Amino acid sequence: MTTTHERVATPVGPERLRGQGLDPEQYESGDRAIYALLTDPTAGPQTDLVITCRDDAYEVWASRGMIRFQRFYAADGRGYDYRIIEQIGEDPVGNQDRKALATIDEELAASKASGFPGVDPNTAYVEPEHNTYPFAYERIAQLFDSPNAPDLAVNPKAYAFGRQPGQHGALDVIQARSPLIFSGPGVKSGVQTDAPSCQIDIAPTIAHLSGFPLIDGKDITGRTSSERGVAPDVYLKRQDGHVLDEIIDPASDERPERVYIFLLDGQSNTELKWRLANDADAIPNLRRLIRNGTMFEYGSLTNFPSITWPSHNAIGTGAWGGHHDIVNPTYYLREKREVVTPQGQQFDTAKFLGDGVETLYEAFHRVFGPWQGQHGAFTASIHEPCTRGADHATLERLVIGDRDRLREVTARYDRDTSPKWLKDGQKGAQGESIVDARGVAQAVVLYTDEGHPPPKFMFHELTLTDGVGHDYGPHSEGQRVSLDETDVRIGHILAMLEAESLYDDTLFIVTTDHGMAPVDASLKANQVRAVTDAGMKAVIPDPLVYLIDMAVDITRHEDGRTAMIEVLANDADESGEQPPVEGADVMLTTHNAKVLARAKTDSGGTCGLPLPLDVGASDMFVTVHHDDYNPRHVRLDGTSVREDIRALLYGAR
Repeated sequence: MTTTHERVATPVGPERLRGQGLDPEQYESGDRAIYALLTDPTAGPQTDLVITCRDDAYEVWASRGMIRFQRFYAADGRGYDYRIIEQIGEDPVGNQDRKALATIDEELAASKASGFPGVDPNTAYVEPEHNTYPFAYERIAQLFDSPNAPDLAVNPKAYAFGRQPGQHGALDVIQARSPLIFSGPGVKSGVQTDAPSCQIDIAPTIAHLSGFPLIDGKDITGRTSSERGVAPDVYLKRQDGHVLDEIIDPASDERPERVYIFLLDGQSNTELKWRLANDADAIPNLRRLIRNGTMFEYGSLTNFPSITWPSHNAIGTGAWGGHHDIVNPTYYLREKREVVTPQGQQFDTAKFLGDGVETLYEAFHRVFGPWQGQHGAFTASIHEPCTRGADHATLERLVIGDRDRLREVTARYDRDTSPKWLKDGQKGAQGESIVDARGVAQAVVLYTDEGHPPPKFMFHELTLTDGVGHDYGPHSEGQRVSLDETDVRIGHILAMLEAESLYDDTLFIVTTDHGMAPVDASLKANQVRAVTDAGMKAVIPDPLVYLIDMAVDITRHEDGRTAMIEVLANDADESGEQPPVEGADVMLTTHNAKVLARAKTDSGGTCGLPLPLDVGASDMFVTVHHDDYNPRHVRLDGTSVREDIRALLYGAR
């Protein structure tokens, strides 16, 4: 990814613009919300960034400065370039060092520099000035490509995000860095690489190692190979990422017969590296995979928001959340006036994945044939939120195999659960441990059941590390116990694969969906409340903000004596039309607030106003109020009336 300040070209805005970001009818409410988020007495000191897009530009607002940047098709035909077109004060995401804060010692040093004690890794709080935002321009811009994207995205400070000692979701490197290990046929052995990597690179790398053919699919720009004027150059229907060539052994012509992804939900990369460096006897099974493969020293950078459902599906499709359309665990469908909660719903969520992408399950079926009895590629998802196309998918209630045998096998692995969870009164951790034990049992049955072939592709989530990271913190003794317990479960699966003579020709990937940052739970932080506390109408699935606004159109009669005001909902419905707003209170005033006329809109969203002939159009103002929408203030000549947010936030700067 390149940042340039000189290239002149046509900017490329959101791919499928249907309400996301701020359109001209929302500049007033958008600026008001940005101001509230950054200046509210409670939320302001807790808010790192407020992010949006408008006028084909992407905006990042912070107390320390703001930028507007645009994206362009790259000159070499590969992906995008980015150019800053406005800056006040600091570039809030200018530090994009992906190698920063890569160890616990570095986290502690950054915490101390931030004014905190800097002695306990589990409370190593870091201020934005000492944090970094790798690939920020790309990760921000991709979000707004989806019609499901918000008007504003709120990025809390790394330590100010909820009521738990550990948390994630933000743009910064601590919350957005995941471990990444490739191990097995075709992969360099015993290597640690400092190469860059993102979640979206995992799927195309798997496809390449598995011998997929190149196809005329879309790259990150949303254009097919033929549209870009090149030969087929991607492996998936929509491929935002690229093949991680750094891991590929040029001396090997081996191809894996099957693929197994272990996803250790929420496991911090810095914590994993600390265990590897400081506890020689710990996590032997993960060490084995690392010895036989390549580990990314600086991990893999995640989707934004760096949170479960979007990130899992980014891994499983090779496409950012703004392209696979699951943009958050909870988000708002404007056209349906409906909030959907894939993570809250948990089961049967494949339907939320966009049609424009292809999961690895679907891709394996395309390349090797659908599973039909003993033929084709049998694919499986165990407790994994990315499920579409899998033959066995726990979260889609598609369970293959003998249920009685599954119950029998499950009982064998329950004993791996640490007594710590119940001793500490952590029922959530106890439950997650049981879920993970059941996942191991599913894997054993799936690979040993004679009713179908061993899975060609397996995507297996292990949940305990995430729950404990939240409840105990990312660098806690509890987190280390959870990683030990998870390693034992990985060991069971590796031993089973060896016993079935399946280990040597299996490609293993170990990763997570996001990082985990220490959080000051005493803050009970919830920055987005500043929007509603300011009296604004919005749907707020944290950390996203969807403003509820009106579009106002003014038509003046030729004789200058009357005007017709049309008020519509700013967001179109499923028909593609903007519904009329009935009962809106419309006032015509002068600059000194003298009321000249007043009316209410009818069922068609319209009303008429008499106009005085002795007052110029630029000196008359139309104010529109409705209990269900944010108010609008416009001049009679149609120009917007709003305060200068730049002056309000940054003054003379």
